[in-house]
Amino acid sequence: MRRFVRVLGEDLEAARRRDPAARSRLEVALAYPGVHAVWAYRLAHRMWREPLLRLPARLVSQVARALTGVEIHPGARIGRRLFIDHGMGVVVGETAVVGDDVVLFHTSTLGGRSMKRGKRHPTLGDRVVVGAGAKILGPVWVGDDVQVGANAVVVKDVPAGAVAVGVPARIRMPATTPAARDAVEDPSLLIEYVI
Repeated sequence: MRRFVRVLGEDLEAARRRDPAARSRLEVALAYPGVHAVWAYRLAHRMWREPLLRLPARLVSQVARALTGVEIHPGARIGRRLFIDHGMGVVVGETAVVGDDVVLFHTSTLGGRSMKRGKRHPTLGDRVVVGAGAKILGPVWVGDDVQVGANAVVVKDVPAGAVAVGVPARIRMPATTPAARDAVEDPSLLIEYVI
């Protein structure tokens, strides 16, 4: 139980650190639906691990979806300090795996492309940032420190440290000069449509 409380505290602190509008842990605890969705997921996931509690776990996740606008399947595996900014419309599928210190912006999707059983959702490494409206589809692997731009559609693996932008997403390796790195500081602003 002590570990569970510590993880909930980490979720609060992660939101407070990553959102410049957050003024206190109390404000985050009371007014951040992304944090509420993560907490509900953590409860539902614990229940999901017990076969007899899978239906109640799904019900917890659906109540959380109705209250927060965020749908996280209780079967997904989510690491520590996930921050869902604004929350509304975020979807995380059953076989998705999310590393530590990940940020998901509103209307992002970690979804599937197949109706077959088995691994059908993406795996995200640590410190991944997924921009608003981005879709990561299928059993793809997204490496550590990747930035996925707003509205990008990722359907192929993305190597660690890369930036993925566009529809379908093109992979760009980070710039080597400090000025060029600063120009891509916020991938949620990068939108590129490839025709």
